[in-house]
Amino acid sequence: MTRDRSGDLHEDAPGAPVGEERAEIRVLVVDDDFMVARIHSGYVARVPGFRVVATAHTGADALAEAARHRPDLVLLDIYLPDMSGLDVLKDLRDTDALVISAARDVPTVRESMRRGAVNYLIKPFTADALAERLRQYAETRRRLTSIGPEARQDDVDRLFGTPSSAAALPKGLSPATCALVAETLREAGGDLSAAETAELAGLSRVSARRYLEYLCVEGRAELRPRYGTAGRPEHRYQWRG
Repeated sequence: MTRDRSGDLHEDAPGAPVGEERAEIRVLVVDDDFMVARIHSGYVARVPGFRVVATAHTGADALAEAARHRPDLVLLDIYLPDMSGLDVLKDLRDTDALVISAARDVPTVRESMRRGAVNYLIKPFTADALAERLRQYAETRRRLTSIGPEARQDDVDRLFGTPSSAAALPKGLSPATCALVAETLREAGGDLSAAETAELAGLSRVSARRYLEYLCVEGRAELRPRYGTAGRPEHRYQWRG
């Protein structure tokens, strides 16, 4: 990592190849104001799991730095001296963009969404506001990775914030509780018994078992019997994502 004469950050080596998983999320900060770019870089540096690899102050430089470093995420200003950030957004390849701008008119917000921005943050904003959106972005990436090669509709619904239909659940089961049990099982990283799931989720063992059995029927979890020295096998459940 080096700094140019303006004090901007530039990573010496290019980023990992496109598609390769990284332990951290690499960020390119784009803003026409040198000091603002530096402040935003400082905000990013405070969020665990994120690292700024470069900054840019024009649209042309933003595209050049994006091609050089292949960041995961670009914090993109709209008002740039040589072109609109919307044009930069259109030309970005293999990277996500979070728009950060003083532009608050609806056409600009709509066009940002059309061109693929993952979020839109209006200036001025606090470090906490940016950190919250960065964490949301990291969580979405984590969920995409955990889904596997094919997504089910409930996986997509969670990614897009669409509530699942209560009609799809058997009578007596709650969508909110089902989501809680599913998340508990997913986060466990291994198999759980109904009793263990109940304790982690704050439910009764009977309720937890009903939801676990439903998740198995739906193909989102699998039953893994554990055989002991005597008696019936213990029923264990594991997420299939």
